[in-house]
Amino acid sequence: MAKENSENPRFICGLHATLHVISGKWKPLILFFLNKGPTRYGELKRSVRGVSDKMLIQQLKELESDGIVQRTDYGEIPLRVDYSLTPFGTSLVRAMEPLCGWGEAHEEDIAVAMDRRKASR
Repeated sequence: MAKENSENPRFICGLHATLHVISGKWKPLILFFLNKGPTRYGELKRSVRGVSDKMLIQQLKELESDGIVQRTDYGEIPLRVDYSLTPFGTSLVRAMEPLCGWGEAHEEDIAVAMDRRKASR
């Protein structure tokens, strides 16, 4: 367990710490696509369908601040910037891979459950 102090939240368990890093609707998908290699902003925006520019920029900044993502500015004109996983980020993505497998294995059950939830509203 992490020590409690004013700068770091106290985590109940390792899962709580992980959720602190990947919380947000788009972060897991951003990480999924960055796992394929360095990616330019426009390509990432096209891959993470439905995310607004504002939200994608915010989530990338948070992931960069947490040491999960690295932003590389090549100092070129026109502007050329790409994003990639740090070693810390790669370790997080490796930990998420079984979760992706679970989602793929149960995709149909999840869709049925979502439809049922929507119908009950």
